Amino acid sequence: MSTPDPSALAALAAAWSLYFCLHSLLASSRLKALVSTRCPRFAPGYRIAYNAVALVALAPVLWLQWRLAGPPLADWPLALRTAADLAALAALGAFGWTLRWYDLRAFAGLRAEVAGDAAGFVLSPLHRHVRHPWYFLALVVVWTRPMDAAWLVASVAITAYLVVGSRLEDRKLVEAFGEAYARYRERVPGLWPWPGRSLSAAEAAGWVQRWRATPDLSRADQ
Repeated sequence: MSTPDPSALAALAAAWSLYFCLHSLLASSRLKALVSTRCPRFAPGYRIAYNAVALVALAPVLWLQWRLAGPPLADWPLALRTAADLAALAALGAFGWTLRWYDLRAFAGLRAEVAGDAAGFVLSPLHRHVRHPWYFLALVVVWTRPMDAAWLVASVAITAYLVVGSRLEDRKLVEAFGEAYARYRERVPGLWPWPGRSLSAAEAAGWVQRWRATPDLSRADQ
């Protein structure tokens, strides 16, 4: 097993970049609105089609990632390797735990999403500490895997996408939930928990309750 040459790593970086560009394009509100306007019959199935295309397009990128796997860049001590594996397992467990607070039917495209629906403004326990818990957990998994040259390229590409994607997601959520999400964004960090920037359980519950009772939080106390 040898380290891939720079041209192969550049091709891998390009593959990840193209995939993320496609993913962002398909997820954009503008494209969804265009489809709803031009092809209204297709609109109800857009989310399912989007998920299917995203999975199919990811397959060749993962294949290239596998083909370019090489020797580790560093020999981690057993204690550090074990700690990294435990962190990754904890992140995967936390991901499964958070699913109870998500509308998986809407996420899969089996139920229509309603923008601005008060019931859709939910703050799970992890949302009290970070606005995008799935992105945070993904970063933990990505950066705790054995690091070879190809995985380093993938890790940088994935991290860059999650940073940009979190900002695009924030923009869409502000459009959907208005002042409620804007205030939440000011209080809680986006990708990485930070001391002093969390909501207590009582604060989160009260915030969501006020939002559902009065969607225009510009009239409510923070």
